[in-house]
Amino acid sequence: MKAEILCVGTELLLGDIVNTNAAYIAKELANIGIDVYYQSVVGDNNDRLKSSLNLAFSRADIVILTGGLGPTYDDLTKETVAEYFHKEMQMDEDSLKGIECFFKKLDRPMTENNKKQAMMPAGATIFPNAHGTAPGLAVSENGKTAILLPGPPSEMKPMFGESVIPYLMGFSNKVLVSHNLRLFGIGESQVEDTLYGLMKNSTNPTIAPYAKTGEVTLRVTASGDTYEECETLIVPVIKQIKDALGQYIYGIDVANLQTAVVQALKEKNLTVATAESCTGGLVSQRITQVPGASEVFGCGVCSYSNAIKQAVLHVSGDTLEKYGAVSRQTAAEMAQGVRRISGADIGVSTTGIAGPGGGSKEKPVGLVYIAIDSEKVSKVIKLNLQRGRVDDRENIRHMSAQHVFQMILDALKSY
Repeated sequence: MKAEILCVGTELLLGDIVNTNAAYIAKELANIGIDVYYQSVVGDNNDRLKSSLNLAFSRADIVILTGGLGPTYDDLTKETVAEYFHKEMQMDEDSLKGIECFFKKLDRPMTENNKKQAMMPAGATIFPNAHGTAPGLAVSENGKTAILLPGPPSEMKPMFGESVIPYLMGFSNKVLVSHNLRLFGIGESQVEDTLYGLMKNSTNPTIAPYAKTGEVTLRVTASGDTYEECETLIVPVIKQIKDALGQYIYGIDVANLQTAVVQALKEKNLTVATAESCTGGLVSQRITQVPGASEVFGCGVCSYSNAIKQAVLHVSGDTLEKYGAVSRQTAAEMAQGVRRISGADIGVSTTGIAGPGGGSKEKPVGLVYIAIDSEKVSKVIKLNLQRGRVDDRENIRHMSAQHVFQMILDALKSY
């Protein structure tokens, strides 16, 4: 089955809003085995939207549209789809009640034009919207299906997971199961080179690599009649991947490195504290993004200045004078200091030159030291993270945090 994504909104064409919906929908469709070969963006114009629908349905069975379901005159998606399928628009009383309840909860008056959002093409399947006023819907005719979703991601994403996925699963009698292996410290090209034979010859399960800054994800997906059959197919493939790349795998079906760290600390009943200079609190911020992080994290010190490194973390003035703030010795004392003042089991630190200025021949932009201190592991790692990119500063900070998380996971193996 093939699907196409069509995002509607002049604001998307003008660049006023970043189109994150298409990436999310494509990823979710891949998880359930629906192929996406094309994505498009079209403005709020009836004729151009109709042309885009004609083109999309010429090469796909399902077209998923986002945006254009609002109450204003230029929100035309439903009306255009109704025209395409030759459906009359009619009031859906359940949708109208839902919109009225939404405004009552907000204690705000409902304007007359909001009733437009409850007008639906005849025979449409309605998807309730628990996070806004625009219901979603699906319209099918002659083997073609249009799925219409609200534009705001805060409304679209929960609707997609709660209503659209179950709806789409009804198109297939097969079960699809996927597991995501998360890797850090290895590039996508090296992963593919190592697993080339396995990836090329695996058709069920399939192995698909996805790369982002500093990480690679391998999605292993099997199709079968039952969940158990799919798992039986997947297990030996995951074992082969572990045998080849196990040293780089930090988790399976875990969202990211910081989540893996929080989970691992909970399992070991250990706590961590952070002392950050060049990352400016990014490590602690990412840890506290994880629900339940308070069980393992109680203290983060953003010690951007030497004065704070001395006064709070008790880094020696002699160390700072002799070796500088960006040094192996300072990183080690920062990790020791934050562990001591917080009472945490593990202290970690970052100090470096994120740029774009401030570097020298001896200490260039991208030079970062990260350190860990605990009863069982005390270690400092030197990193050179400059890549000559426009966004080097944020990349250096991001990758520094990534390496800190991997350092914690490596240290926890000793416990």
